[in-house]
Amino acid sequence: MAELDDRITELEVRLAFIDDTVNGLSSADVEIARRLDLLERAVRDLRSDLVNMRAGLGSDAANEPPPPHY
Repeated sequence: MAELDDRITELEVRLAFIDDTVNGLSSADVEIARRLDLLERAVRDLRSDLVNMRAGLGSDAANEPPPPHY
């Protein structure tokens, strides 16, 4: 009977460890999702700024004639 109690105790300890690990991973997943959202917003803002800068420059460099040395 003592052996059975020891096995149950060991399983309970393992289950508590697994439960704690799962909770930690869940918290990490939430943090990663939050950071990813921030990075996506930053990239979107940077892309918008770049488009606005290009529009402010006037003409597209691809439409300019080549330099005189060509």
